[in-house]
Amino acid sequence: MSATSEVKEAVMDQDSAMVWKTVHRVVFPTDGDTDTLPLYVDFNAAQRVVDEQHRTERTGAGTTAVVAQHRAQRSDFIVDRRQLQLPAYRRVSFGTYFNAFPASYWRAHTDVAQVRLLVEVDGDATVVIYRSNARGTSNRVESIQVGADEPASIDLPITAFGDGGWYWFDLVALDTDVTLQRAEWAVPQPEDFEPGTISIAVTTFNRPDYCVRHLSTFAESQELLDVLDRLIITDQGTQKVRDQDGFDEAAARLGDKFALLEQGNLGGSGGFARGMHETVNDGRSKYVILLDDDVLVETEGILRAANFADFTRKPTIVGGHMFNLYERSVLHSFGEEINEYRYFWGPVTNTREAHDFSASNLRTTPWMHRRIDVDFNGWWMCLIPTSIIREIGLALPVFIKWDDAEYGIRAKAHGFRTVSLPGAAVWHMPWTEKDDTIDWQAYYHQRNRWLAAMLYSPYKHGGRMPRESFMVDVRHLLSMQYSAVALRLNALEDLLDGPSHLHSTIGAKLPEIRRRRAEFDDARVSKNIAEFPEVKRVKPPKRGIKPAPPRTLKGALIKAGTGALRQMRPARPEAGVQPEANVPAMDARWWRLSQLDSALVSSADGSGASWYKRDSDQFQSMLKRSMILHQRLLARWDTLAEEYQKALPEFTSQQAWAQTFENAHPAEGVGKSVL
Repeated sequence: MSATSEVKEAVMDQDSAMVWKTVHRVVFPTDGDTDTLPLYVDFNAAQRVVDEQHRTERTGAGTTAVVAQHRAQRSDFIVDRRQLQLPAYRRVSFGTYFNAFPASYWRAHTDVAQVRLLVEVDGDATVVIYRSNARGTSNRVESIQVGADEPASIDLPITAFGDGGWYWFDLVALDTDVTLQRAEWAVPQPEDFEPGTISIAVTTFNRPDYCVRHLSTFAESQELLDVLDRLIITDQGTQKVRDQDGFDEAAARLGDKFALLEQGNLGGSGGFARGMHETVNDGRSKYVILLDDDVLVETEGILRAANFADFTRKPTIVGGHMFNLYERSVLHSFGEEINEYRYFWGPVTNTREAHDFSASNLRTTPWMHRRIDVDFNGWWMCLIPTSIIREIGLALPVFIKWDDAEYGIRAKAHGFRTVSLPGAAVWHMPWTEKDDTIDWQAYYHQRNRWLAAMLYSPYKHGGRMPRESFMVDVRHLLSMQYSAVALRLNALEDLLDGPSHLHSTIGAKLPEIRRRRAEFDDARVSKNIAEFPEVKRVKPPKRGIKPAPPRTLKGALIKAGTGALRQMRPARPEAGVQPEANVPAMDARWWRLSQLDSALVSSADGSGASWYKRDSDQFQSMLKRSMILHQRLLARWDTLAEEYQKALPEFTSQQAWAQTFENAHPAEGVGKSVL
């Protein structure tokens, strides 16, 4: 056992005989990556949390911006995973995403009333403790002198954190260098406390290198191994994990804590359902953590999620946040909610997407101090108690899209909450690097959104969602994105078939979708741009004014109307010989593309381009078909919604999924266990 794992996580309070459980350790990155360092350590001088509207100061000379002091990141201060060396007279703050304590979340979801901060150093230093409130105002709580003789600790109440707030501390070196040897946050442990163990379920499709990295990451964390029953990797790809270089060595390090399963491609929902199914049947784990294959993991976050779940008042889904794999200090979203009238997901009100901690740390980001409540958490990292799975079932059999959102909504309907826990996170590829609403995933976006609305929408006929759905079809048609509309219409047709199609098509639908999509010019991406003819503009823009996005609803309606009328006319023959324009992916909007008869449009990831060609016959036939299908769905809404709602317990059951796993690869004996 490593030296770190020998540090006691539960300490006895001699005065009260109270046992304290360490639930949140202060940790550091050990790879020297200064992009992630702002998430762990703040090297700036102590700063007051200020709101944006107060970020300027009025002076006699006018208005002057208050600019935060930014010190250089010092990865050389990091000694190891738990230790940081601070030169004499230097000060650093641990009021950071990973090392501040999210007190308001513990206050809201557990019976914990106080938290203990323990700090151990090898010399003389000052520890300054701060707290914030829901408005983001920071307050100095206490200043403690610490030395090498014994760890210093202080007990802090969390009863006043009802709407928000964090605890954190700054470390100040005195006249000699000092090393922070460890720091951790602990909470009182109930007499009947029984910590839960976890299984981690990863589903993968042709990313064997990421999976081998997961094996190595988990094997290197003794603290994680202490609570891990199994790492379950469900391999649904053709590039097998077991064939990846380094697999045998990495698997051997985990030993019997690792299980590799192989099955046909049932998508993310099929892979995660398999991990849920295996964990529940195994019977050892109190929790299963669903984890994407293509992520970098902060293992401390996994431990924090499990620790938090141990103390919640009732079984609770505990999710982690997602950081940008390419901009590692950028947070994707602080929490997700469903707009029930539109039936669409989005960031929780009063939060912001793509927040960069290197530009504005936790202490200077007021909105992040307000506790937020979410409807669901993405399955890039999400802990689910097995007791919840036994009660509400496995994932929807929908391949991808909306499986995580629906599960959070379903759990909520059964009285179980989801918490997106600050300090628990992974790094994942951002959505901005692709546009999956116009590729093969367009089918799943459409069908699964309608399905979720039929299951849970509180509004008659789904509120605004059906109208939005039709307008999205119109927008794609105006943009010459006929392949996306073809898949979206197919999704509505399948939805009309009722619940039976979900399991019966989950393993076979994707090849059909790919074949259908390949029939359209806009879906054919060429990596070699030189293959396309030279661009030749047929007609200059009217009055020399380039197309611009409409600024008002009236302007949008006028542009859409004129664009639709234009689609009714046959395209110019020469536009099929030479494209009229080059259109970057970021400019490929309906108000731009609707003015063209053809265009070379870049792919979202910049790796190639497609030649979009206007087709008036396709426009008219697909528009008519969309209108008919939307009318049919609205006419049958109540009946279909009732059918799906009644069938939900059956098609999310372990029995139904077990049959689907069995049918995935009948020739090979499905879902076989490799290890």
